[in-house]
Amino acid sequence: MAGIIPFMAATEGADLSRIKTIPGLRSGQPCIRGLRVTVWDVLDMLAGGMTEDEILDDYPYLEKADFPAVYAYASQVGRERVSR
Repeated sequence: MAGIIPFMAATEGADLSRIKTIPGLRSGQPCIRGLRVTVWDVLDMLAGGMTEDEILDDYPYLEKADFPAVYAYASQVGRERVSR
């Protein structure tokens, strides 16, 4: 249970308005601030071992504040799927 609290605190203040789903952009996948980078792209990079700083170096148009939004969005989608 202790491992859950820091994650919840990290996503609690996340600005989910940074995540946009726009028809025709990346096949309607959730993108960061309307850019062509999806939530899943960022999560794949992190799962592949990249750090947030490495991602920011490779994608300089992303912002540090985008990461909590990505985590919160993924957490929300995961919870919705589990509760179905």
